Amino acid sequence: MSVRAALVRRSLRPVVVALTTWAAAAVAVSVPAAAAVCGGLAAVSLIAGAVFLRGRRAVLGVVVVAAACGAAAAGTVTTVAPLRATVAALQVDGGRHLVVEATAVGRLAVADSGDVWFDAVATDIAAGREHARGRFPARIGVPAAQRPALADVGPGSPLVVAGTAFVPDGPERAVLVLRVADVSRATAPTGLWGWFEDLRDGLVASARGLPEPGAGLVPGLAVGDTSGLDPATERAMTATSLSHLTAVSGANCAIVVGAVFALLALCGAPRGVRVVGAATALAAFVILVTPEPSVVRAATMAVVAMIAVALGRPAVGVAVLSAAVTIVLIVDPWTSLSLGFALSAAATGALLTLARPLAAGLERWMPRSLALALAVPTSAQLACGPLIILIDPHVPLLGIGANLLADVAAAPATIAGALACIAPFPWLRDGLVAVAWVPAAWIAAVAHTGAGAAEQELPWLEGVPGAVALAGVGAATALLLLRPGRRVRRWRPVAALVVALTVGVSAGHTAVRTVAGPLTLPTAWSAAMCDVGQGDATLWRSGNAVALVDTGPDAELLTSCLGRFGVDRLDLLVLTHFDLDHVGGSAAVVGRVDRVLHGPPADGRDESLLRRLADGGAAMHRAAIGDAGVVGDTRWTVLWPVEAQEPGNDASVVVEVTGPGFPRMVLLGDLGKRPQAALGRRVDVPHVRIVKVSHHGSADQDPDLYRRLAPEVAFIGVGADNTYGHPTATLLSTLASLGTTTGRTDVDGHLAAWLDEQDRLVLWRDRAPGDTPPEPRRRAPHAPVASERRRHARGEHESSLRRTRTVSEGVGRLGE
Repeated sequence: MSVRAALVRRSLRPVVVALTTWAAAAVAVSVPAAAAVCGGLAAVSLIAGAVFLRGRRAVLGVVVVAAACGAAAAGTVTTVAPLRATVAALQVDGGRHLVVEATAVGRLAVADSGDVWFDAVATDIAAGREHARGRFPARIGVPAAQRPALADVGPGSPLVVAGTAFVPDGPERAVLVLRVADVSRATAPTGLWGWFEDLRDGLVASARGLPEPGAGLVPGLAVGDTSGLDPATERAMTATSLSHLTAVSGANCAIVVGAVFALLALCGAPRGVRVVGAATALAAFVILVTPEPSVVRAATMAVVAMIAVALGRPAVGVAVLSAAVTIVLIVDPWTSLSLGFALSAAATGALLTLARPLAAGLERWMPRSLALALAVPTSAQLACGPLIILIDPHVPLLGIGANLLADVAAAPATIAGALACIAPFPWLRDGLVAVAWVPAAWIAAVAHTGAGAAEQELPWLEGVPGAVALAGVGAATALLLLRPGRRVRRWRPVAALVVALTVGVSAGHTAVRTVAGPLTLPTAWSAAMCDVGQGDATLWRSGNAVALVDTGPDAELLTSCLGRFGVDRLDLLVLTHFDLDHVGGSAAVVGRVDRVLHGPPADGRDESLLRRLADGGAAMHRAAIGDAGVVGDTRWTVLWPVEAQEPGNDASVVVEVTGPGFPRMVLLGDLGKRPQAALGRRVDVPHVRIVKVSHHGSADQDPDLYRRLAPEVAFIGVGADNTYGHPTATLLSTLASLGTTTGRTDVDGHLAAWLDEQDRLVLWRDRAPGDTPPEPRRRAPHAPVASERRRHARGEHESSLRRTRTVSEGVGRLGE
């Protein structure tokens, strides 16, 4: 066996130890019997040790060390058992009122609901007259309404809060999880913590006056503070695999260490001084950012990578990485369930083992420097992709390219921002922030450009099957990129077949969604309904202006529909009410809306959604009868709800849309029969060309309202095989009796309608039903209602004897 092979084989031993420790830690934090796990592994270690002393076999030595480290990780979990028992003795679970004195030890994180959560150490827990004193790891949640009370809170802040404890959903490091009802005291941190908090606040304040989106990115790149980052940029960074730059990761830590090491080298400092200086700078950086577990893990991975790069021996680097992972898991076993830690370890491992071979393979087609620059993000993407699939079943097609373009700006932005944070003079801080803004703006531009590319996120299989499939594709890709050695050549045909099939299927899928899909759409559409399952999402268009009424239940389905119809930005978003099937897909349009018209919100979750839309740049307006506005050449008017209407279906915003060359339309939200009748009594309901049927075609309808509307076409947003029986036979019978042509998304897919040159209403269906629907029959003449008589006087009479032309889906049909 060669020396190199022996080194590689030995490097695998620490890997086995690390993986065993990881598994033991995960089991110990997931089951109540952590002591049994600890004892069992300790026994295995002792028995294997006794046998090892007799035979001296290497595999037994690995078993001894691995079992001992696993037992140590499980033992750490058992050390918190007394703390849990002390808290349990207070009988806090079940809604008992607690008063807690604590010190914040982590950053404040704002949840989607608007609530704030942070880590703390509780020193006094009072339940009535009973007290528990000590150092209890705690997780504290403060409702959105109380956020102003936390304005000065940061790591190191003392707090006195009151609330109730509850059982967490999964394994928690915290022995007390508290939902706060009242904040009695929450002051700014003092001493060293306060000094670092002031430095971070100064950086954020200096960046606030610069142009977006680069301004909000500067504190994120420098110290991981994303409080000023606008939602659109945050989503773009995530979509293009650049989110690691806005949260302190191993990349940020490596930049700081590398910069200090290089600076000391330029000054002629010996290696020992450079190592100590770089380590000191990294420690200061961790404290500046706040030494949360994720930051400490990132710093650890950065140190491992720097050691391996300095030694130039990947095998040694793998051993150091394994040792670091083992130590982290022993100290903090709850890290075993952290996807962030798994991603850090995977990325570092890929950098050590895969980056250089990939660079050597890429050198066959490009300069060495470019090959190395491309190999780093490629290796990280191949290693981390299968893990990311577990939480987001999409593959960012432009992730590697985006990282390649952004990495050149990450170092100057991070270094200039970090120096600005510690600058002693305001003028110097402002100047350094301005310098940092230039590369930060470049990174933001890369993110927005990549995220805006058509269908740059490829849908993938979900869960473990998706992770395994992507790992297989990644391995095949790596085999094709590596230099063709003897072992590699054997598997290259299989790898080429796997990659070819994946590229072919992906290209075909993307082409259907981005090229062929839009080509099958009528370009003249004026009104449309998206197929978003059991929910509503209706579009109307005038010129280049577009409005959307409701977002359906799923952001991905809405994104696909908007892309299909070529909609990038919305002039108006109407949220008729806040049921999930009408607002669940709102994440797809945050940051893409100019104005929001909404019904009455019911609770904090609804208010939180409106805040997110407002933070994305939308002007907000609560709808009331008589409100009106324009979208292009169309005019919209609110017909409902009445004032003081209770939130819910019956408070749905009802909108009428009219305009030259536009088919008059009324959208009824989820209005029930009684409010429909009330609408007919309060409002002079016009005849319309299109009606968006209320509540997905439920039985709770007022037939008289539909008779007065006399629609030619009815849109019904409904999910296939829904369990509600929507649309009901009663509703369909009512529409049929009026001669109304019905389009329903469960059968027809996306729907679109427009007026042709002869002012005839055309209905297009994305999917043709089993049989081509017949032409709607002519409706018998009927006496015009009062509103129609007034239209006679204005010369706006619309004949009640119109025919609706139905156009079915298919390129062949469209070409006829």
